[in-house]
Amino acid sequence: MTGASGAAARRTAREAGTTPGGTPYALHGAGEPVVLVAGAGGTGRIWEHHTVPALTAAGRRVVTFDHKAAHGAELAATVRELLISLRLTPCPVVGHSLGALAVQELLLTDPELVAGAVLVATRGRPDPVGDALTRAETACARAGVRLPPEYEASVRLVQNLSPRTLADEQAVQEWLDVFELAALTGDRAARPPARPVRNRLAELARVTTPLLVVGFADDVLAPAPLGREVAGAVPGARYAEVADAGHLGFLERPDAFHTLLLDFIASLPPTDPGALRVP
Repeated sequence: MTGASGAAARRTAREAGTTPGGTPYALHGAGEPVVLVAGAGGTGRIWEHHTVPALTAAGRRVVTFDHKAAHGAELAATVRELLISLRLTPCPVVGHSLGALAVQELLLTDPELVAGAVLVATRGRPDPVGDALTRAETACARAGVRLPPEYEASVRLVQNLSPRTLADEQAVQEWLDVFELAALTGDRAARPPARPVRNRLAELARVTTPLLVVGFADDVLAPAPLGREVAGAVPGARYAEVADAGHLGFLERPDAFHTLLLDFIASLPPTDPGALRVP
């Protein structure tokens, strides 16, 4: 998360605001809007390392925001309020992990708000590993347990990154520093536990919005085959997979991810030129 892309992120113009519903958001660049929805943890700045610079360089106005949602329906309500209050609709929406579950919800309940969707590291049903992790985190939350930052950082390291990255000793140390800082400054213990994912594959067959699903080949938290199932459930959806990437593949392999993202967004039909946009 260093180098030219990180420097570009710091140079990108950033305007901050808060929606009437209390959601802090940031605007970057100029042009037709794209909304980026972060996963668990809800820090919009995670997109600013690589994805915001890539989109603004392509002439897009990017909207990021912070949230504290614990499940997809709750986060979908936040995204809905953001889209409507900022007069962004319809526009492309990109969601990662929990953010992708929220975008799935919107595609089913409010498809008119979304011009096209990118679901990154997603799933349409539960699996044994995911269920076990949810139960473990729920047990810790109920017991009031907070792991030492060093231990939490090491767990996040192996959960979120690919074997290729883990084999790079310098990269591992940089990532450990990032995860440990997040553990020290985060408020995970204050959040409600995550809810188990339910099977929505049959419902997703009703989605008609243009859709790209991106899987990461080494993702253990949202295994790529589960994302492929989501794409298979939605008529006309596209599926693409990034090699040598774990759950945070958009940070590990940003160039490969952005090629897929930008090509998909460019393929979407233009939105109504008279539609209201963020001023």
